[in-house]
Amino acid sequence: MTSKRSPYLRLGLLVAAAAFLLDQVVKWVVIVPLSLATQPGGMIEITSFFNLTWAENCGISLSMFSNCNNTTRWTLVAVTGLVASAVALWMAREKQRGDVIALALILGGALGNIVDRVRYGYVADFADLHFGDFRPFMIFNVADACITIGVLLLVARALLLGEKAPPAVEQAAKD
Repeated sequence: MTSKRSPYLRLGLLVAAAAFLLDQVVKWVVIVPLSLATQPGGMIEITSFFNLTWAENCGISLSMFSNCNNTTRWTLVAVTGLVASAVALWMAREKQRGDVIALALILGGALGNIVDRVRYGYVADFADLHFGDFRPFMIFNVADACITIGVLLLVARALLLGEKAPPAVEQAAKD
């Protein structure tokens, strides 16, 4: 009988924990020592193309569902919690190391944003990448970056390393 548990589960849990901790530490630095929310304009210019810009995100990507009320807050906590649970179950059963790492990044990022919603009622965003007036992304945080990188890794692995059919299936397809 083969084990359904991923041989890379421990690695996945470590990557998820690292993503979560990095997100929370960076948010703490931005919120407490840098006091970004109280800076003039809520912004600190770092380079000509990157600023720390305070944003309280009550919604999800692209400012959807951005109504800042308790119903939205707790609905998003519940939905994100369900998604994180599904990702954790997938990660626990996934046999491919690369997919486990991608899922771990998604899980760690989701947990970081859940903690923000529970603690503050919004997700603290601050990373503002721009080229003049062109902003390729909304203002984001480490958790968002981890989620995005994890999803992109899963998509890339699925497209580039798609499962190869067993030899018998390949032979039947040729006949």
